[in-house]
Amino acid sequence: MNYQIARQLWHILWQEYSTRVNYARTYEEMITAAGGTIANDHIAFRSLRLDVDTPQGKVNLGIKYLEAIVKFLGYEAAGEYSFPQTHLYARHYRHPQQEEFDLPKLFISELLVEELPTRIKELIYQTVIEFTSPLLRKEDLTHAENIVLQLQQIFTRPWQPPRRSVVEEVNQVSQYGAWVLIHGYAVNHFTGYINRQNTPTYPDIDTTARSLAQLGVPMKAEIEGNVTVGLRQTATQAVKEMVTVLDDATGAEIQIPWTYAYYELAQRYLLEMQPGKQLLFDAFLGKNAKELFEMTRLS
Repeated sequence: MNYQIARQLWHILWQEYSTRVNYARTYEEMITAAGGTIANDHIAFRSLRLDVDTPQGKVNLGIKYLEAIVKFLGYEAAGEYSFPQTHLYARHYRHPQQEEFDLPKLFISELLVEELPTRIKELIYQTVIEFTSPLLRKEDLTHAENIVLQLQQIFTRPWQPPRRSVVEEVNQVSQYGAWVLIHGYAVNHFTGYINRQNTPTYPDIDTTARSLAQLGVPMKAEIEGNVTVGLRQTATQAVKEMVTVLDDATGAEIQIPWTYAYYELAQRYLLEMQPGKQLLFDAFLGKNAKELFEMTRLS
């Protein structure tokens, strides 16, 4: 039953995300118009490795928090990645029945807050200290629809809007950290899976990215990775939207422009994992991920 909950949840989050990231809708329309199919390679989420005290006890707001949810959905950790220069760590998860139920992989990263300068650590901590978790109630666990609706609430910002000066100061040290303070656990990106497009009009990531650019979608200049390592990835530029922050002088909610999310494209290739045995590469490449993290930098 949990795989059904996962599919419903990812569908709801896709509806929310693609409404905000119109480039994803452009991709969907372009592939569908060519008679192709839409499939999602993976969904990415961001978080903060930081302990806070709550009425339910101490909670770590990083991967550990989201991992409990994805394990409930049946996912298992399948790889880990470190990015010491940007103080980031990540894991990817796959469902054991991924192919059978057409479930995307998950890529969850976290900012290692303890490694940041003292001033920045304190600003982040003071912003998220009033974290509130929409915990599942026992009476809802027998109704899939209720579970999905409650899980949906987890993928939002579970603290009050940050102060504008805090966002701007944290952004000078970690654009990732500023992004999480604003957007919380909202989807960072979905990923169009090139291998499943099934249309000769767009046979590979090159033609797909080029055609999106011709439709006016601002694309990343390069395609990361290559055939020999099993994965090539690129992405649209991140959309900007008006976000809510607190005015430092009055404490009132105000709107400022900030980056939200981009839409990624991924094409996977066969690799010889054992002599004479080729398998489709099913993990991620640290260098690619490092480049893509920068797509939400405020320009």
